[in-house]
Amino acid sequence: MKHLSCMGAVLGLIATPALSQSNLEKLGAFKVTGTKDHVFVEQNVPEADSIRTVLDGIKLPEGFKIELYALVPDARHMTMAPQGTVLFVGTKKSKVWAVMDRNRDRVADEVKDFAPSLEFDVPNGVAFTKDGFLYIAERNRVLMFPAAEFFHESPDVVAVPVVPEGQLIPVEEESYNHTARVIKVGPDNKLYISLGQPFNVVPEEKIELYNETGIGGIIRMDRDGSNREVYTYGVRNSVGHDFHPATGELWWTDNQVDGMGDDIPPGELNRQTDAGQHFGHPWFGGGTVRTNEYEGQEVPVEVVHPVVETIAHAADLGMTFYTGKMFPEKYKNAIFSAQHGSWNRTEPVGARVMVTFIDDEGNATMEPFAEGWIDENGEYDGRPVDVAQMKDGSLLVSDDFANAIYRISYSE
Repeated sequence: MKHLSCMGAVLGLIATPALSQSNLEKLGAFKVTGTKDHVFVEQNVPEADSIRTVLDGIKLPEGFKIELYALVPDARHMTMAPQGTVLFVGTKKSKVWAVMDRNRDRVADEVKDFAPSLEFDVPNGVAFTKDGFLYIAERNRVLMFPAAEFFHESPDVVAVPVVPEGQLIPVEEESYNHTARVIKVGPDNKLYISLGQPFNVVPEEKIELYNETGIGGIIRMDRDGSNREVYTYGVRNSVGHDFHPATGELWWTDNQVDGMGDDIPPGELNRQTDAGQHFGHPWFGGGTVRTNEYEGQEVPVEVVHPVVETIAHAADLGMTFYTGKMFPEKYKNAIFSAQHGSWNRTEPVGARVMVTFIDDEGNATMEPFAEGWIDENGEYDGRPVDVAQMKDGSLLVSDDFANAIYRISYSE
């Protein structure tokens, strides 16, 4: 058993590709790989106290409280197991983490790497089906793990390639940019996977290929990987989506074009009402702002514009519809979303959790919910990535800058 501090937990742990492939085949045949140990992340370290000090300054509506839930290196997108016993956390590196609160005090007491006999490649996207199957979407692969909620204790777990390595996107289109996939299970029991395109603005010679493969869009497929189709077109880089609990419609965030100035173009929260709709990229850089590269060109598609234009360069990422019973009634079916924070701006913005209220006609209004991760010097104390709901109705917020997960609860 290895123990690492939070800040050093992901160093020196990468297996060779040949070993990973061999181990995947062994796991599929229910054979042991020889991997013996998990990596455990220590929780009682000085970093925890520093993070709690930051959280003391986070502003929330009256009655809400934010606390440190766990130290998790590079914490990105999250999924809670159906029975609430373990939280799985993806990263943009090579680890997926399993987070447990064994004594049920709403503070994690164990964080360890999941399936250490496998090598993951940007396993950002994690999602559970209601009947207990865990899906992990990587840069160019999708794996499925049956009953991961109960078999994560072993270094060896059954792993099934739903989309084999090199078949999520063409291998020649693999990139280091915009590779954080998001995966969710829709109300139709299909998998929905975002495929960010790697450019700031898609060049013309790539448009046809990307439309065919779903790069710069959201694809959907059956849970076994069959019947793949492009569901959403005209996306620059979506890193958050979820389905409205009442209507079943897909809503998603999108990161928009850089290099156009501090205040344009806006980020986006989109509402999709039908398969095959187009949301404007590369002709639009965000909202109704045209890109410099395609300015003056006739737009050859019918474009659906966002329901909310967010502050430019705030980097709207993970989101979830609230279906819990802990929060006041006004938050039922509202969207909680994370703004990661800006890099392409002279004064930073974002680094907060937003809430979006939707009326009966589908009109949406977004406002800050939790903020304060940018200090008075304009420096980041945290950068929220994703929001997930616990069984008790509280919310978890991941932060890949602070290497942490926070819990937001409410009491009158």
